[in-house]
Amino acid sequence: MAAEPAAAGSTRASVTSVTDALAVLPGQREPARGGSGPDGFELEWQRILAAIGQALTIDLICHIAPDGDALGSSLAAGLALRSLGHEVRVSFGDDPQVIPESLAFLPGQELIVPAAAVPDRPELVLCFDVASEGRLGLLHDKAFAARALVVFDHHASNPGFGTHRIIDPTAPATAVLVDELLRRLRVPLDQQLATCLYTGIATDTGSFKYAATTPATHELAGRLLATGIRHDLISRRLWDTASFGYLKVLAAALDRAVFEPDAAGGHGLVWTWVPYQDLALFGVTVEEIEGLIDILRKPAEAEVALVLKQDPDGTLRGSCRSKGAVDVAAACTALGGGGHTFAAGFSVRAAVPETVARFKAAL
Repeated sequence: MAAEPAAAGSTRASVTSVTDALAVLPGQREPARGGSGPDGFELEWQRILAAIGQALTIDLICHIAPDGDALGSSLAAGLALRSLGHEVRVSFGDDPQVIPESLAFLPGQELIVPAAAVPDRPELVLCFDVASEGRLGLLHDKAFAARALVVFDHHASNPGFGTHRIIDPTAPATAVLVDELLRRLRVPLDQQLATCLYTGIATDTGSFKYAATTPATHELAGRLLATGIRHDLISRRLWDTASFGYLKVLAAALDRAVFEPDAAGGHGLVWTWVPYQDLALFGVTVEEIEGLIDILRKPAEAEVALVLKQDPDGTLRGSCRSKGAVDVAAACTALGGGGHTFAAGFSVRAAVPETVARFKAAL
């Protein structure tokens, strides 16, 4: 079952079949945007490609508690660089590292190593989908000790850390930037790469529902599907598969939900929280309930939704969404987090009432 979404067809499509598939699809790979104007942006790409070309060993890292875009982007880049002869490691700064069951099908996970296995002074670090330094976790100091730290990200709140950076807030997912990286490295798409990239794009666009989805997003999805991946099986694993324990945790969280119509400047807030005891009781990981926020944001009466998930050490991970009238990234930044204008998050060590009060004040 773990490899179900990538099971259709051969593991790697031939260059000829990919080329033929691309020929019948509209458009080309759209270059990512960002940087300080077209010339400065292109120069940054050239510097990044030069750094990659000179490196023997490359460490690819993503944010703690990785989602589909973070892990999919890292693994896609790792597989591509390995195919070019580089020694690669993929990691993220959690201990223990937990791969969500919904992402267990992603190819390339043999590249993943514990944070402790990343050297103290890496030769080259490529960083994916990390909106702020704090999201590097245990890999923060190692990343900044690297000879070069390259950041690929699409969060508007990213302050621009690293020695080189490709940050494009208009991109619907970091996976779009990785697709551009593969194009510039002249690595053809195959089913393994397409599975990782499709997972990243589908995850961060809410299965192509969010406003950041563009015609170019759908064209990219078409090119990925042309490799022969089973998008139906990928989607089933991402959104339509859960344990029975998840249903019990979900029921308790919805019963605990609070609606505050006067919050967010009168736009309304609905929030809930999931104590660690619930997760332990029903054998559910905090990663399994990432989709809870998408259920909580459904009420028409509330513009903003907030879910607080408690870790064993008491840390609260906040996930919030806005329907378009409130900048939740600014509110999350005030609590030490960040993200997109309408989808963001934060982590704090505080009680639930205090955290909700701070979040409401930030809104």
